[in-house]
Amino acid sequence: MWERTKKLPIELNFIGPPENRDKAIAVLESLGFREISDTVSWENLFPEYSREELPGVILAGSRIKEGLTQKQLSDMTGISRRHISEMENGRRPIEKETAKILGRALNVGYKVFMK
Repeated sequence: MWERTKKLPIELNFIGPPENRDKAIAVLESLGFREISDTVSWENLFPEYSREELPGVILAGSRIKEGLTQKQLSDMTGISRRHISEMENGRRPIEKETAKILGRALNVGYKVFMK
């Protein structure tokens, strides 16, 4: 669990010589970074959803988070309300270009809608 601080989580990924890994970690720790390895996969948190259902669940959740109805999202994006409903219910895939439109409208990265 994250501590309540003014520090923001930053994810770092490095590519380099394996023999320098420990040195890099020591330098980062001296700067106040720490390793967090207590992450949990979404499959463990939400076993009731399959990988195929997840984009629709994320779409519905993102829409609700923004306080929008399907009709309002439809008006904002030009995507029919029926298609939004079908995507949310897993009956229509979310294509990449559609995901980009939805991402802009819902203030999220489009890749969250991709399987």
